Amino acid sequence: MRRLTYAMGVSLDGYAMGPDGRFDWSVPDEEVFDHALQQVRGLSVHLLGRRLYETMLFWEGAEENPELDDAEREFALVWQALPKVVFSRSLTSVEGSNTRLATRPLAEEIVALREGAEGGDGDIAIGGPELAHEAAALGLIDEYAPRIHPTLLGGGTPYFAPGGPQVDLELVESRTCASGVLLQRHRVRR
Repeated sequence: MRRLTYAMGVSLDGYAMGPDGRFDWSVPDEEVFDHALQQVRGLSVHLLGRRLYETMLFWEGAEENPELDDAEREFALVWQALPKVVFSRSLTSVEGSNTRLATRPLAEEIVALREGAEGGDGDIAIGGPELAHEAAALGLIDEYAPRIHPTLLGGGTPYFAPGGPQVDLELVESRTCASGVLLQRHRVRR
């Protein structure tokens, strides 16, 4: 069965977005970018909240941008080929390659995707902290893969929902990049 993984950048004090709603503090260096590319390459589908979807629209057609390096152009092509499902209360349509609006509640979409309703053989990623909070509250997340940045934001949107239940985790991977970003992967103990 496909695993659902929550993977995003997070500040050392636990925020996925700063108080102003931005996350430009988490722009990856080459090593972190390569890690993210490898993660996306192994996916069958990506679930996105509206804000993350709007941010990721940058990659539509980005392979034609002469200012991008080879790895960034490769990411654009991998991202475009990946099926994406957008969850939004305000959007009535979405743009982008292999992108659709969710037609069912989050739990139902995840069940259908786990059963192989679309995408390849890889896992499912979820991005956007509010969407991930909802999936976590439903006990649907199988792995957490934070990219912990050596930055203190002092507030913003938390990576983990406050007041959630205790979830026991098993550390599967941990690596520190030259930039000080800590790449981790934790599997939920069931």
